[in-house]
Amino acid sequence: MVMNLEQLRAFVEVAQVGNFTRAAENLHLAQPSLSRQITTLEQDLGAELFHRARRGSTLTVAGESLLPLARRMLADADSVRRELAELAGLQRGRVRLGATPTLCVSLVAEVFTAFHAAHPAIELQLSEHGSRRLLEELGAGELDLALVTTSDSAPPERFTVTPLLVEELVVISSRSAPPVTDGDTIALADVAALPQVVFSRAYDLRAATDAAFRAAGLTPRAAVEGAEMDAVLRFVERGLGVAIVPAMVLVERPGLRAVRLRDSTLTRTISMARPADMAPTAAVAVMQRTIAHTAAELAAAAGETMRPADVDRGAARSSSP
Repeated sequence: MVMNLEQLRAFVEVAQVGNFTRAAENLHLAQPSLSRQITTLEQDLGAELFHRARRGSTLTVAGESLLPLARRMLADADSVRRELAELAGLQRGRVRLGATPTLCVSLVAEVFTAFHAAHPAIELQLSEHGSRRLLEELGAGELDLALVTTSDSAPPERFTVTPLLVEELVVISSRSAPPVTDGDTIALADVAALPQVVFSRAYDLRAATDAAFRAAGLTPRAAVEGAEMDAVLRFVERGLGVAIVPAMVLVERPGLRAVRLRDSTLTRTISMARPADMAPTAAVAVMQRTIAHTAAELAAAAGETMRPADVDRGAARSSSP
């Protein structure tokens, strides 16, 4: 005996409406096509299923016996379809995201909050390293996505890198201390004269700020050196010194105030990288959209210190450690 779901669906619809023409319309089929499906089903079963009459069709004894079984089989098929849809619709799965430390305390925190609220069954794994290390993990298949800060050098061809945001680096100080300047901006030379809380040399930011001071012929004054992001923010809040940080880390940091650098080229581009030769899973695809949406919201809320990256520039840049 050979039956398929289309035949059973046609049989159940005719049984419900009692009319072949109306059943065909409901199923968006041509009436001859539906009739052939029922006839083939009857031949496979070796029994007529309907009494066909001019005024309509009624079930035979065989049809009455088949109807509850057909409904159950269609329900089982729908159940399987729902289970597969749930799997694709993020009821199960995993996303492995890498991000730099500064992004972990800002963008990633917002992204994970939004994603987990919508898809709590998806396991989230985070790798926190510098950009170069993250791209190595991405290339080794250890990550699905990586949020990196990018430079102007060419990226490895095996990655697709999408710029998300261009962000200024700003000078932060403790809100409990006097402002470091009376104006809206501060010169890099004035920052160099202030005690600073300086990042570890493993940070992308450390390399960028060191290069900026060097280019200006300045030697910054370090109060604390070698700190990680959380420590830098806490030390500045406690008044140990100022720091140069990405604007987005000030989200929900009421103990800090920020001032923009005057005529500064200290910016960074935040990009999302993924393997170029591998299609993302459903969970990873939704994570990509969540990241892009959250980045756009942050840019809108940040004002002049952050703007969406020009994705039409094409693209991808590689990162420095």
